[in-house]
Amino acid sequence: MRPPRLTLRQWVGYVGFAAVLILTAAVAVWRGDILRAGLDPQQPFQTYEPPPPAAYADAQAWAMRDVRIDGAGPAAVFFVHPTTFAAARQWNGPIGDPQADAYLRRVVLPNYAGPFAHAGSISAPRYRQASLYARLTLRDDAREARAFAYADVDAAFTAFLAAHPTGPIILAGVEQGGELVDRLLRSRMAPDAALRGRLVAAYLIDTVTARDRAPIPACSTRVQTGCMLAWSQVNDGDEGAARRRLRRALVWDDRGRLVDLGGRAALCVNPVTGSTDAAPVQARNHRGATNATGLEWGARPALMAREMATQCRDGLLRHTAPRRESFREQGNWTERRMARPYNLFYGDIEADVQTRLSNWRAAQSVPRR
Repeated sequence: MRPPRLTLRQWVGYVGFAAVLILTAAVAVWRGDILRAGLDPQQPFQTYEPPPPAAYADAQAWAMRDVRIDGAGPAAVFFVHPTTFAAARQWNGPIGDPQADAYLRRVVLPNYAGPFAHAGSISAPRYRQASLYARLTLRDDAREARAFAYADVDAAFTAFLAAHPTGPIILAGVEQGGELVDRLLRSRMAPDAALRGRLVAAYLIDTVTARDRAPIPACSTRVQTGCMLAWSQVNDGDEGAARRRLRRALVWDDRGRLVDLGGRAALCVNPVTGSTDAAPVQARNHRGATNATGLEWGARPALMAREMATQCRDGLLRHTAPRRESFREQGNWTERRMARPYNLFYGDIEADVQTRLSNWRAAQSVPRR
């Protein structure tokens, strides 16, 4: 017996249902590509007109300028924030963008500048940062946008040094900020012996840099000063993320250009030990993670210690997955591609900087022969 023929209305219904199903599946598979394409400035960087620069004599050019908490130490901390600007159609973000500033104050400063608060005064410049899109592609235009941001950080550092002509200094940067601090070390710190003598340490957080091109010595022990700590962290066992991190990593060459890391080894200094030792570190040594998002500045967050085992392996900091709900992925698609809204090594960084600052001060008090 022959089945009944479908009516035109039934045919249209089935075809429409199939089209919706295919479209839904396509959006699910290529959602990231679609959203990324929506951020594309769609013009070459050479013809792009960047936002106007900041004047670092003006307080408005700084998210924080010489901010101290009670009992802070004598250091001057120069902190360069990570990517906070995610608007579409821009290669670089303007100074003082309201949404970027809100994310900076609510998420970034409590989680990432907080560990340095007890060391001394903190200065964090606003700068014409590369947009999120420039961080998501390896196009030449994006590399130029990322390199363009350095001029602002360099100008801010000049103003910072003028305000702090003597005494210990600490440099810190996260993600894009760490990339820019890396160049600052190369351009300003490495050639200047007097400036290097004032450096307690430089912290390049969640940043890939080439081990054989470190501009100053890597910190091999926790008692060392005038050295740099750099690490880029991934969950242990997530080899796909590890390969992508290294494959997409860009580092500075001698001409101030961002080039592929290629086959070179990345530098990893474990923040838990403060050293380049590649041995596995058990969770009992971990001093504390925190989610300080939304916390008022100056209030110390609760630390969750003994959470994660760590190891520097193949140039990356491998860590066991955090178990607490506060360390799960949060936010929309763009926020999940910026610096994590928590700090897995808050307590470790805080302890490390205090130890190095104490050692730097002790070394200055030793009479020279």
